[in-house]
This record gives sequence, C-alpha cells and structure tokens, in this order.
Amino acid sequence: MSGRIYLDFNATAPLRAEALDAVTAAMAEVGNASSVHGFGRAARARVERARRQVAALVGAAPGSVIFTSGGTEANNQALRAESRPRAFAAAIEHESVLAARGDAVLLPVLPDGRADLSALERMLAADDAPAVVSLMLANNETGVIQPVAEAAAIAHRAGALLHCDAVQGAGKVPVDIAALGADLISLSAHKIGGPQGVGALIAREGLAPARFVHGGGQERGMRAGTENVAGIAGFGAAAEAAAAGLDRFAALAPLRDAMLHRLREAVSGLAVFGDGAPRLPNTAKFAAPGLAAETQVMGMDLEGIAISAGSACSAGKVSAPYVLTAMGVDDALARCAVRVSLGWTTTPAEIDAFVAAWTALWRRAAAGTARAAG
Repeated sequence: MSGRIYLDFNATAPLRAEALDAVTAAMAEVGNASSVHGFGRAARARVERARRQVAALVGAAPGSVIFTSGGTEANNQALRAESRPRAFAAAIEHESVLAARGDAVLLPVLPDGRADLSALERMLAADDAPAVVSLMLANNETGVIQPVAEAAAIAHRAGALLHCDAVQGAGKVPVDIAALGADLISLSAHKIGGPQGVGALIAREGLAPARFVHGGGQERGMRAGTENVAGIAGFGAAAEAAAAGLDRFAALAPLRDAMLHRLREAVSGLAVFGDGAPRLPNTAKFAAPGLAAETQVMGMDLEGIAISAGSACSAGKVSAPYVLTAMGVDDALARCAVRVSLGWTTTPAEIDAFVAAWTALWRRAAAGTARAAG
C-alpha cells in the first residue's frame, strides 16, 4: 500500500503485524489440531489460545466460540441451522443474512438508519410460532449502530432468539454478548486485521447452535472440517490487538467528523447518511447530488485513494444501494453515495489528501455540468 491511501476498512482491514506473525508461526509448523500426537497437540494449543482471544473480544466464554470460514458462514449457521419457522431480519442487514433466510420478514428501519423496534414488536406479536430475529450490531454502509439490546429484550419477551451480525462493529466499539442480550453473534477476522477466510459464530452460555457443516466432529461437533489453524491463530492475534486498540479506534471519530465538515463546506447540499444516529467512529456515507458514485470511486482510485460505493459483496451492481433505499433515500441521490471508512493506519495527512482530491473532483464535475447547461 506504499504511496497509496486506504480508506476502505469496512470492506477489509490491513493484516495486523500481530496476526501476520501468528499466521507465519503456525504455517511454519505441521499438525492437525484433531491429532493426538505432539504435533497435533501443538496445533490444538494454537486453536484454543485463539478461541480464548476471540471470546475475550466480545465477553464470551471460550467454549462458546465455533470457528467458521468467515462471517457469511457464521450468519448462515445462525439462521439456516435453526429450525424455527419464523425469521425476521432488518431490511439493512448484510446480504449473507438476507439470503440465508429468503423467507425472512423484513423489519423496516427509520430514516436515520436504525431498526424500527415498534414494528418488530408488532410483527412478533402477530403469531406465537417460534422465531429468530437477526439485527446487526452496526451497518457496514452507514456505520449506524443498531439498538440490539432493546431488540433482544423484545425478542425474548416473545420467546424468540436474537442473532447479531457483529462483523462490522467488533473491534471498532466495545462488544459484550451479555450486555447485548444476543443469543448468537457472528464475527469475521479480516474486518479487524486478521486473515481473510476465517470467522466465528458465538453462542450465549447454555445455547448450542445446530450443526451446519456436516462431516467429522471438529469444533465440538458443531462445525465439521479440519480447522484452519493458521487462519484461526491470526484471528486470535487480531482480536487481542483490536481489543487493546479500542480507544485508538474511538479517536477516529473527530478525524471523520472534521473530514465531513470540510466536505460540507465545499459542497452545498452534501447528504450524510445516518448523521443523526450513533455511528461507528470510522465510517462516513455521503452523497454529492449529481456526482455518480462510480465517478467518485474511479476518480479517487486514479489519485491512489481507495474508497467504495458500497459493500464489497455488492461490487459491480448498478442498482441503488438497498440500505439507503430502506432508509427512504431517493434513488437518484443514493446512486451518488460513497463510503469512506477509516482505520488504525489512517493519518490526518491522508484525510487532507482525500479532501483535496475529492473536492477537486467535485469542482471539475460541477464545472462540466455548468458548461453543458450553458
């Protein structure tokens, strides 16, 4: 990334040095974590250490952590392995949640991007059949933090389970599974500076999720397949580093807010989505009317600056972002929206460079529009 500026942490984060060291050390050794000989026991020790590190990130018991191939698999296990006939998911959930239960009833969101809990209460009360509710901790597009604890209380009064996709929030804000009241939490390593291709599903104490991947008896019989020892070790190291760096991450909010202030000064009518709600300290989703998101992303890339038009899982799609549509944003404005997401490597100088490059792009576009109109 030398000479370039990376402002797309919500898509994936750079690999932390601690995670790289853990991955490298694990890959230098041989051993199947299910083998009983010394090599296997050493591999098992790496897995169990990582299990403790990941559990500590969200205040969970180590024995409740099930390692998976990523957040998508964790979400699928939480929602598809459960045999509850009714499912509810916020309309702004990640696609891996929405696709996992195609029959899920979509919970509307308020204009500020937070889930409508009054609607959830009404929906759950309409039928007494067992249900599962999925509400993310923080939205990957807008950064809006969701009222998970309140939703969990509503779900539990109705006898429903509450699943929380915490992939985007963990490591950015403090997370405690008991305080959230969540029954199940999904995590992903690469969002917190760990390797790609590993994640976890974590259950509250006393709850045993149903098996999703079938085969051997790994992960206490709840997720078959030889453990990805190197990936898991890197996940654990990243989780420990992320927990230690929460204060540093919180300090990104003033940098993000100052950036938005400067952009608003440059562009009259700049729309900032979720601005009135609690948000992740690193995330800004905004739109300049008339300036297409694709133009901004490509223009910044030519300047060596990485931002995004939306979820990396939605790359190549030209439709309006469904998260903004659910918030009631007009399609024309939604198609102009981009996301800038900061991280622990972001510096004030990088933000200065982005603001300068983006405002120059805006001025060129505005001048071109004025010439065309004249």
